[in-house]
Amino acid sequence: MRRRAGVRRCYTCVARSQPVDHLSTFTLAAPAEAHLEIRKSRFIGHVLPVNGRDEAMLRLQALRDTHRGAAHVCWALLAGGESGMSDDGEPSGTAGRPILEVLRHHELDGVLAAVVRYYGGIKLGAGGLVRAYTDAVALALKHAPRVERIVQTTLAADVDYADESRVRRWLEQRQYSLAGSTHGTSVSLLIHLPLAELDDACASLRELTHGKARLRSG
Repeated sequence: MRRRAGVRRCYTCVARSQPVDHLSTFTLAAPAEAHLEIRKSRFIGHVLPVNGRDEAMLRLQALRDTHRGAAHVCWALLAGGESGMSDDGEPSGTAGRPILEVLRHHELDGVLAAVVRYYGGIKLGAGGLVRAYTDAVALALKHAPRVERIVQTTLAADVDYADESRVRRWLEQRQYSLAGSTHGTSVSLLIHLPLAELDDACASLRELTHGKARLRSG
């Protein structure tokens, strides 16, 4: 599907079993954690859903406050344009990047992964660190139920009064959300729907109103 300029995106989360459209990703239904001990170092992996970078930074600070004796709190965030990562003092590329790759492998978005490390006095080497941080996040994700995260958009539809009742019935049948309506020379309806269904919805509305519906997305 072509990328539409000016389409405003938001998200909704639903549990589904069918294949996921390419305009969908996954997030987590709830936080989860896992514990590993490797050569006397303790690794505590945390994965949790977040709404964006601001919330992620608050959750990271809460982890640091809880684990003041930890040597490192390394993390990665996948949240659209607000993604990021940090090795937090570990050798470059041995913590943040591996954590990020685990999130990408699971097709996650809106998720923060952090690993708290209590150093045990034995160096693990670059390869050992990569494996440890990867395993800590992967193990935490095994305990984290996922939900589908579907990209949503809005569609403004101006229809004649004679077509209003048919369009409203169509909305109920499709289970689309009506965000608002105004009545002037015509009826203006603001509809929330999955972005993947936008083209089909526009075609259906034009057919339903015999081509008279005036539609604007974004």
